[in-house]
Amino acid sequence: MRGSAKAMAGCTVGGLVVATAYTVALGGNGWLWFAWVVLGLVTLGVLATNGTRRV
Repeated sequence: MRGSAKAMAGCTVGGLVVATAYTVALGGNGWLWFAWVVLGLVTLGVLATNGTRRV
């Protein structure tokens, strides 16, 4: 895993923590969870593309 992929995965995990804390403290927000799901899908795409490169 390259550095940029690690950073993106870290941001995704951090986003999950923030989204969970926000939901616990202030209640659910659909847009927040939607944004996190999109971020997670982009991260999976980056990890999948990064794994196929042999550079």
